[in-house]
Amino acid sequence: MILVVFLGIALLISLGALALTVANLRLYQPPPKQDDAVGRTVSICIPARDEEANIEQCVRSLLASTHRQIEVLVYDDQSSDATPEILAKLAAEDDRVRVVESVPLPDGWNGKQHACWRCAQQATGDLFLFTDADVRFEPGAIAGTLAAWQVLDNRDAELGLISTFPRQIVRSPAELLVVPMIFFILFSYLPMSRMRSTTDPSTSAACGQFILVSRACYDAFGGHAAFKDTMHDGVKMPREARRSGYRSDLFDGTALASVRMYHDFTSTWRGFAKNAYEGLGSVGLLAFLTVMHVIGHLLPWVAAVALLVSGRAASLAMVLALACIGSHLAQRLLLASRLKLPALTALVHPLGVLAMTLVQWDSYRLHRTGRRSWRGRTAPQA
Repeated sequence: MILVVFLGIALLISLGALALTVANLRLYQPPPKQDDAVGRTVSICIPARDEEANIEQCVRSLLASTHRQIEVLVYDDQSSDATPEILAKLAAEDDRVRVVESVPLPDGWNGKQHACWRCAQQATGDLFLFTDADVRFEPGAIAGTLAAWQVLDNRDAELGLISTFPRQIVRSPAELLVVPMIFFILFSYLPMSRMRSTTDPSTSAACGQFILVSRACYDAFGGHAAFKDTMHDGVKMPREARRSGYRSDLFDGTALASVRMYHDFTSTWRGFAKNAYEGLGSVGLLAFLTVMHVIGHLLPWVAAVALLVSGRAASLAMVLALACIGSHLAQRLLLASRLKLPALTALVHPLGVLAMTLVQWDSYRLHRTGRRSWRGRTAPQA
């Protein structure tokens, strides 16, 4: 009887996540095809630290943009590889590429935030696009993003920021398990209808790989200096924009850009552990999500196997467990289809939930002990 009660709760959690995902995907739409936004200069800001394997492909993909009014500003953050030489070559070839002068990292700053801040200080456009060196852009990416801005800029409060998630390329087992969990968490818990009806900072989200912000909005909240010590600009920047009275929004840019963030277990784990807890913000929320995920997304799979082995396949508990599993598969297959992820991500759903939960708790441990680090630097303590 206790198992039936818990599986009943699990079914409510599962169906709630599925329902919100369906509702959110109706709002998370790609930009329409329309004429280029002539007259808008986009300053693309890229932080680069030891990015010799990525920076040239990233910059060249931007220079192929059908929207010609761009400038590409790259900040070489004290690289020890061939990044400076590659940037010098690119700047010599195309005057739209500008290498921002590098200075020592000031105390209290995270490296990425400082690099983006330095780029923004040199930018001349009325829109800033903050991105990462491992992102690859389609030729129509900038034009499509400007089209999305025009569509979304139609409400009372002024639009200040939009963001999207590039198509996530996942190949290794660790990537397959953990990376798609970004979308599971986002679409399961962020009510996008409320995001669009309010400027409440708590109902916002962005992806640090692709954030377009107006100069006026950026200046209003103080730019990256407003969250200089963070490792999670995707959470912090839209919140600061909203606190300054601007709206932020999301659109589907799956077809506009792609990225492969990590390549193996170690880099995937460390990459998410550096800021997974910071993205949640409190141990209370972490504990709540853990309970939700254990009951709603792990228990049904474990129960189904246990009931099958024990010969209780025809029980009510099995019916509830299978209903939960069906809801999980439907949700993950829907996300995989829309966001161009492998269908296998649906079948490994419980393992993905378990892996992300462990990463979040490890991130909390690193946060408490002051050991969060990335690219050879430890995160500054607030």
